[in-house]
Amino acid sequence: MKKGDQVVTLTKAEERIMQILWDLDRGFIKDIQEHFPDPKPPYNTISTIVRVLVKKEIISYKTYGGSYQYFPLISREEYRTDQMGKLMKNYFGNSLKEVVHFFSDKKDIDIGELDEALRMLEDLKKKKS
Repeated sequence: MKKGDQVVTLTKAEERIMQILWDLDRGFIKDIQEHFPDPKPPYNTISTIVRVLVKKEIISYKTYGGSYQYFPLISREEYRTDQMGKLMKNYFGNSLKEVVHFFSDKKDIDIGELDEALRMLEDLKKKKS
């Protein structure tokens, strides 16, 4: 994700909170906390991470009296696209062929998923023709 010309990187904790907010669409700190498995992180820890996300301009909030309801400013799809772009560039030289080669070396690929991927590539090829 870009904030100005800078690429914004999220920590694992920030990503976890974003996953929860994308699922909720919007929520208060206590709503976010409820979606963590036990043992749940402390309220103040979540609040601190949420404030960092606000500062990074990834989420915003609406004020209700003394409470803040938070909501994402970017979609899950925008974040996924950005992360996949970074992964492709940094690890596969922006080459789909290199990605396929990487997965073809893995022995635990499900044949059904492989067939589906081949169908998707064929569909893409037809669209590009």
